[in-house]
Amino acid sequence: MRRIALVNQKGGVGKTTTAINLAAYLGRMGKRVLLVDLDPQMNATSGLGLRPRKGVYHLFQGEPLERLVQPVDAFHLLPSTPDLVGATLELAEDPLALAKALEDEGYDFTLLDVPPSLSPLTLNALGAAQGVLVPVQAEYYALEGVAGVLSTLEEVRGRLNPALRLLGFLITMYDGRTLLSQQVEAELRGHFGEKVFWTVVPRSVRLAEAPSFGRTIAQHAPTSPGAHAYRRLAEEVMARVQEG
Repeated sequence: MRRIALVNQKGGVGKTTTAINLAAYLGRMGKRVLLVDLDPQMNATSGLGLRPRKGVYHLFQGEPLERLVQPVDAFHLLPSTPDLVGATLELAEDPLALAKALEDEGYDFTLLDVPPSLSPLTLNALGAAQGVLVPVQAEYYALEGVAGVLSTLEEVRGRLNPALRLLGFLITMYDGRTLLSQQVEAELRGHFGEKVFWTVVPRSVRLAEAPSFGRTIAQHAPTSPGAHAYRRLAEEVMARVQEG
């Protein structure tokens, strides 16, 4: 399960923050890591301080992966560019285009950061992935978003990618001082048990401001609670992948 899609059809749940910082800490654990920014909004790309001319769209056009990736912190980024919007219609005709393009990418882990919608880009990510990590914000409507993701996973498994598995749910933007956060965590763990990562990502000013500096949290505030959380998450992901 070395190719992992980060998915939630609800926006604003910390998906891109998780993609960037999980990539950073997996890389710092000695793994060769590729982060693919599949969102036309380019949040992972801009949050790492990049404005490239070429990226994942050009991979779909047949350009070699090694010419498109850029080194960032301890990993490689396959960036997004504005022309990715134009790939939507093309990808709708071939939901396995990304799987074919990444077939021999040669990384220990490939993380796919997808748009917060059920678009052809998202379906391509799920068609290429072996595992799915679902960030879930500790808020009132959290379980509604989870239900949508689970429904999508079942459909993709049945029609497109039978090897796709749920790696786990990650609780994000957690504030342990509030009853709401505690209730959401209890409800998620009650419903999904061990499928919920033990790591909980706190609501954090440092995590929120790191993209404005074009840095990962490991670069920006390595001793902060957010940095400790993503390092623990990387360790948990490694353990779950090794367990199969």
